[in-house]
Amino acid sequence: MSDMFCFQCQETARNEGCTRVGVCGKKPDVANAQDLLIWNCKGLSAILMALREAGKSVDAYYNHLITGSLFMTITNANFDMEAIEARTAEVLKAKQDCLAQLDSTDNMPEAALWQSSDRDEWHTKSETIGVLSTEDEDVRSLRELITYGLKGLSAYSKHANVLLHDDDNVDLFIQKALAATLDDSLGVPELVDLTLATGEAGVQGMALLDAANTDSYGHPEVTEVSIGVRDNPGILISGHDLRDLEMLLEQTAGTGVDVYTHSEM
Repeated sequence: MSDMFCFQCQETARNEGCTRVGVCGKKPDVANAQDLLIWNCKGLSAILMALREAGKSVDAYYNHLITGSLFMTITNANFDMEAIEARTAEVLKAKQDCLAQLDSTDNMPEAALWQSSDRDEWHTKSETIGVLSTEDEDVRSLRELITYGLKGLSAYSKHANVLLHDDDNVDLFIQKALAATLDDSLGVPELVDLTLATGEAGVQGMALLDAANTDSYGHPEVTEVSIGVRDNPGILISGHDLRDLEMLLEQTAGTGVDVYTHSEM
């Protein structure tokens, strides 16, 4: 039995999947903890969809909780076990609070109902709900393709949220699609359709982020910049969050510390 299974990046072992330790350096306990966090987000999404169907409103906190949690699990983003477990505890609490608002929990998937405060139980559970828990290879591949698309969409959404921009339709789609990956009645044709819809939602997410960035900082203009390296102490940025960059520039202004970024910023 493998210690983990992760194949969300193009550098995965043997082009099949990392099973002992990630090529990126991710350890099995972290990989499994990420799987558990995603599974619980799927469960929370199923609950939120049920709340909407019952005519109840969903607070933006839950939308941001899900997008932020998915963003934590993208390739190389966060290997901090404490942070992942803290977020898992927050999602478990959210599930409990939202379930209490439903008149009935009949027909809810296991991921929506499962609760535990025991970290050992978390570890045991994480080994049973990962990628390979879906036996049909085609269904498994489509579910994961959808999930990875939703991770990217969540990244766009989270960056936009930081700039106080939201799109309820994007959040609704993310939760609807996450919940659908728990539905064993959906076969290959339905999941192919959902995969295509995920791509369409990704375009909405990019539009949301573009509006957030241009409303906050204006439209990009051709600008001459220095590409050299100086002798001052420096900070190298590898991410894509313009608000983080703005705050970093404000904090280093006049300190003699240079900030280096990349062409995607």
